[in-house]
Amino acid sequence: MPTDQSFRDLIRRVRAGEQRAAAELYDQYGPEIRRYIRVRMTHPRLTRVLDSGDIFQSVLANFFVRVTAGQYDLDEPEQLLRLLVTMAHHKIVDYARKPALRHAAEGDDEVWQTLAGSDERPSQVLANAELLEQARARLTDEERRLAGLRADGKGWQEIAAECGGTAEGVRKQLTRALDRVCRELGIDEGGHE
Repeated sequence: MPTDQSFRDLIRRVRAGEQRAAAELYDQYGPEIRRYIRVRMTHPRLTRVLDSGDIFQSVLANFFVRVTAGQYDLDEPEQLLRLLVTMAHHKIVDYARKPALRHAAEGDDEVWQTLAGSDERPSQVLANAELLEQARARLTDEERRLAGLRADGKGWQEIAAECGGTAEGVRKQLTRALDRVCRELGIDEGGHE
């Protein structure tokens, strides 16, 4: 595990949108998160229509959108692992609860329509700066300002003083905006993170 300072530096670089830092994060923490997902995806109906890579890709996409907007305060690697595991858990539960999954019959056309494609690889999420641009474009000017201040490392108190309101109020405003954007982009079904 990296030292706390090198970890904070990695998160700062990821937050700044550095592709190399995103790849480092993927290399260091990806295998453990993928293993967590594979171990928990045991139900045949779930594995028939969904691949562990799909969950992993969705978790990473959601994480990168939110971390670049400054939503997460991560000071140590264990916090990141707990966050990514929690996000993965929620994604698996969200998919398992989908009515189409619960009621799909083995020969149903719906099952074949929803089979996980092999075209996309989780590493494409890391290389896809377009996703972050799409996320930023969907934020209002005020939401972009909050995300920018947060990504610059400002605390919620500082942001509230600069923009008006309370620290909790601006934090919730940004969280709701990111929930909305992630839903619009199809990378967040539940808003649990």
